[in-house]
Amino acid sequence: MSSGGFHVHGPHDHELEHAAQHEPRGLAGQLAVITAILATVGAFFSYMGGATQANAALYKNDAAIRKTEASNQWNYYQAKSSKQSLAELAFDLTPNDEQKSKYKDKIARYEKEKNEIKLAAEKLEEASRHFDELSSEQMHMHHRWAQATTALQISIALAAITLLTRRRWLEVGTLAVGAIGIALGGAAWLHF
Repeated sequence: MSSGGFHVHGPHDHELEHAAQHEPRGLAGQLAVITAILATVGAFFSYMGGATQANAALYKNDAAIRKTEASNQWNYYQAKSSKQSLAELAFDLTPNDEQKSKYKDKIARYEKEKNEIKLAAEKLEEASRHFDELSSEQMHMHHRWAQATTALQISIALAAITLLTRRRWLEVGTLAVGAIGIALGGAAWLHF
C-alpha cells in the first residue's frame, strides 16, 4: 500500500521479486521456443511417418495383385500343359499319319504358348518381389519416422517437466532427447 510516500510490499510482491532474482533468466521463454520448434519438426516427422506407412501398404497391395496375376498365368500354363499332354497321347495313339500331323502341330503350338505364358508369369512374379521390396523399404522408413516422432514427443514432455520444476539440468535433457529425435528423422530422410 502507498500512502503519503510510504510504500508497503505485500507477500505477493515479495515473491515475484524473489522469483525474478533467482529464476534462471528466460527459462520459460526458452522452453516455449524449444517446444514450438520440437512440435513443428515433430508434426513434419509424423506426416512423413504416415506417408511412408501408406506407401508401404500400397506397394504391398501392388505385390499381392501381381502375385495373383502370376498365379493366374501359372494356372493358364498348367491348362496348356494338360492340353499338350492330351495332344501327345492322341499323337501316340493315332495310327493315321494325317491325324498325327494335326496333333504334332497342336503339340508345337501348345509348347510355344506355354513358353510365352511362362515368361509372362515370371515377369509378374518379379514385379511382385519388387513391390514387396519397396514395401519393406517404406516400412523401415516408417519405423524411423515413428522413432523420431516419439523422441520429439518425449523431449516436449521433458520441456514441460523442466518448466514445472524449474530445473535447468532438465533443459539439457530436453535438448539431448530432441537432438536424438532430429538425428533419427535425419536417418529416415537419408533412408538409413
